[in-house]
Amino acid sequence: MGKQGRLVYSSEEGRMPEVCSRCRSKPCRCVQEKPAAPAQQIAYIQRSSKGRAGKQVTLISGIALAPAQLDELGAALRKRCGTGGTIKDGIIELQGDQREAAAAFLKERGYKVKLSGG
Repeated sequence: MGKQGRLVYSSEEGRMPEVCSRCRSKPCRCVQEKPAAPAQQIAYIQRSSKGRAGKQVTLISGIALAPAQLDELGAALRKRCGTGGTIKDGIIELQGDQREAAAAFLKERGYKVKLSGG
């Protein structure tokens, strides 16, 4: 047992889930807040080739959406740009330098867009 008399690890169940600080339950049952409207969000678009053997990708971050909605937005971006890509850790990755096309698409959807990086 831990210092406070709570079970920290069990060989049957593994690491025990943390107690939520707001609702005090395991796992958290808090009501998820609705994401901000697109006009209130800023999408940061940058080009990167770091760790990709010199191949360029366009990274789009700063969009707070539910995972399913982010997948839909990523699919629409890939279709609009005519390229492949993925979503990792809430960041949309598009193959190649697609900054201008992605910026135009996101502006049409109502997002504020900032181009960052080189």
